[in-house]
Amino acid sequence: MPTGVAIRDPRGQLFDAAERVLLRAGSGGLTSRAVTVEAGVAKGVLHRHFADFDAFLAEFALDRVARLNAQAAELRAVAGSGTVAGNLAAALPHLFSPPALALIRLVIARDELRARLRAATGSRIPLLSESTALVAGYLTAERDLGRIASDADIGTLAPTLIGAAHLLFTDTDGTPDRAAVARVVDGVLAVAQ
Repeated sequence: MPTGVAIRDPRGQLFDAAERVLLRAGSGGLTSRAVTVEAGVAKGVLHRHFADFDAFLAEFALDRVARLNAQAAELRAVAGSGTVAGNLAAALPHLFSPPALALIRLVIARDELRARLRAATGSRIPLLSESTALVAGYLTAERDLGRIASDADIGTLAPTLIGAAHLLFTDTDGTPDRAAVARVVDGVLAVAQ
C-alpha cells in the first residue's frame, strides 16, 4: 500500500484481517506479516498502533470479548419470552461461531496472550469465562422470572452448558445441527425445571 494513504479504522481493519487469517490458517498461521498482508497495509501500520504483536493479539481478543457484552444484553432482553431452552439453543451458535472457536484455540495456544487477557479481564479462561457469565446472567434473569426452579444452581448450570456446548461445536467444526444443540441444552436444563 502506498505511504500517505489514510486508513479510516486501522485497528478494526487489522482485527478483521486477523480474524480472516485465523479462520483460514489457524493460530500457527497468524503472524503480523499475514495480518498486514491480509489487511492490505504496510507492516508498520500494525506497529504504529500496537506495542508488539502480542499486544495486538490481546487487543484483538478483547475487541471480540466486548462483542459478547452486546450478545449478553440481547440474550437477557429475551428473558421471559419464548422458551428458556429455545433462547439458549439460539444463542449458542453465536457464542461458538467459527471465528469464536478459532479465537478460543488461539488463546489456548499462546501463553503470553492468555496471560495478558487474564491480566486485562480477570478471567481464568478468557472468552469461555465471559461466555459462561453471559449464560449465567440470562439464567439468573429467567430464574427471577420464575421460568426455571428458584433453587437452580446457576453457578453449576452455566459452566456445564458452556462446556458441553463447546465440546459439541468443537467436535463438529462449529456446525452441529439444531437438534443436537437443543438436546445439549435440554439435557443440562433438565435439572432446573
